[in-house]
Amino acid sequence: MASDSEKERERLKEEYKEHYRKIHEAKEKVRRSEYVKNVNDALQKMNADELLTSVDEFLGKVRTKMVGLEARLDVAMDHLMDDQLDEAELDEQMKKEKARETLSQIKLEMGLLYSEIEEQANGLNVDKTIGKKSDLEADESMDADTGKNDE
Repeated sequence: MASDSEKERERLKEEYKEHYRKIHEAKEKVRRSEYVKNVNDALQKMNADELLTSVDEFLGKVRTKMVGLEARLDVAMDHLMDDQLDEAELDEQMKKEKARETLSQIKLEMGLLYSEIEEQANGLNVDKTIGKKSDLEADESMDADTGKNDE
């Protein structure tokens, strides 16, 4: 008997579970149908003309903002291009100045080198074979005799 009552109790328990499950499903269906009904009512209440007007206003605002942003971008790009041109001119001037400095340095080094060579030559006590002082004096005396001047 105890086993029969236990079986009966389990059977009743399963029936209640099934009954509560069906109630829960029915409540869920009602909740979903109310949601769909509310959405449908809202869509029917909306005026298409007002909706289109608000969308047009929104698009107008977006276009205005876009035009402003494009103008700012154009100004920024122009300024950037001007800066790049200025930088190119500055780079060119810097290159020219560096070339001038290098040329001056080379000339200075060549002058110093020439001075060093002359000092070494004077230190060697070498007799000149061309353009000796005595040859120059002889040429001048000949010019004086003939009456010609090499000036």
